[in-house]
Amino acid sequence: MDYKKSKAPVNTVTRNIMDLCDETGNIYESVAIIAKRANQISVQIKEDLSKKLAEFASYNDSLEEVFENREQIEISRYYEKLPKPTLLATQEFVEGKVYWRDPQKEAAQAQLEEV
Repeated sequence: MDYKKSKAPVNTVTRNIMDLCDETGNIYESVAIIAKRANQISVQIKEDLSKKLAEFASYNDSLEEVFENREQIEISRYYEKLPKPTLLATQEFVEGKVYWRDPQKEAAQAQLEEV
């Protein structure tokens, strides 16, 4: 996934917390959902970065090559400029792109329907 094309802001944005709890009805539940999604995004970004850096890995202990590996530096700078995972997750949540479910609520709903 290309996170650079995301509409998420690069800097911190002040938000109305009531907008975040529109779908769930509970701000804490919304924050928990956003936090879990941010962790998923963080893992994806880290895996992508590791794969790209592994392509340019040098197994020589030459000190000169450490300073001359510009490809790794450029890749690292690209990932440093990306929006933070929490901002990406919040943007996805606000846009309605995050799917979640609560098994406890579903079980309670099923019990109510049986009665």
